[in-house]
Amino acid sequence: MEYISVKQFAEKYGISERTARNYCAAGKITGSFLMGKTWNIPADALLPIKKKKISPLLSRLREEKDCRLKGGIYHRTQIDLTYNSNHIEGSRLTKEQTRYIFETNTLDATTENTRIDDIIETVNHFRCIDYIIDHATDKMTEAHIKQLHRILKSNTSDSQKSWFAVGDYKRLANEVGGKDTTLPEEVHQRMKELLSRYHTIKATNFDDILNFHVCFERIHPFQDGNGRIGRLLMFWQCLQSGIVPFIITEDLHLFYYRGIQEWGHINGYLHDTCLTAQDQFKVSLDYFKIKY
Repeated sequence: MEYISVKQFAEKYGISERTARNYCAAGKITGSFLMGKTWNIPADALLPIKKKKISPLLSRLREEKDCRLKGGIYHRTQIDLTYNSNHIEGSRLTKEQTRYIFETNTLDATTENTRIDDIIETVNHFRCIDYIIDHATDKMTEAHIKQLHRILKSNTSDSQKSWFAVGDYKRLANEVGGKDTTLPEEVHQRMKELLSRYHTIKATNFDDILNFHVCFERIHPFQDGNGRIGRLLMFWQCLQSGIVPFIITEDLHLFYYRGIQEWGHINGYLHDTCLTAQDQFKVSLDYFKIKY
């Protein structure tokens, strides 16, 4: 077997030599051994995986999701986040219809104005939230973001269109609020740069998440579904960073849109709107006695 030095291992993974030696001494690098005063490390040895501390909220969401507990924070989050995010984008389903679909996996009474896509995207959005809960501690990648889009838009009428890329970046130029967005051929590079900048942040704060969201929405990487994917990502980032998440409700959505438009000029609009939404979510956490 081929072995490398502590220095080579440290350079390979971008860590300090002291950290590499500590890993060896603690037995965290499989196959490493000490010869005299020199550590020998297998050339194919991997960097030890650090166990990430998860928030009480994420822990509770995972527990309740796995046992499909009704009436808890997982249940409430699924209904509130799905209903509000879809409603902002024009879904005609009521909150009670959304609740009924989640609780029974069947349809309640519908009207002649009920759209099949609204029903499908509601079910798909439930699955997106499950995906976020499962992957909340993962490093967010383009593949994760595309997978969320794939889940959200699967089996919708959009998925039947030859030009609509489900689970992939847009093929046709689009605009939002009358403003141009990133051209299709530039989306991958812009998303790569956005994620790279985000991952250089050592301690993510509230405004870092909002800034990422605004940049994401201005890129508008998908043909449709950008608002819902963007809000799902904010929820993910909050769970990952130990920040109390928030849900943009119907009464806040106009302030939310204004905040996105003004970000970079007057950041307070979006900041204050999302803090208000966060305060609303804290009420739920207090009710279920979840620390934050």
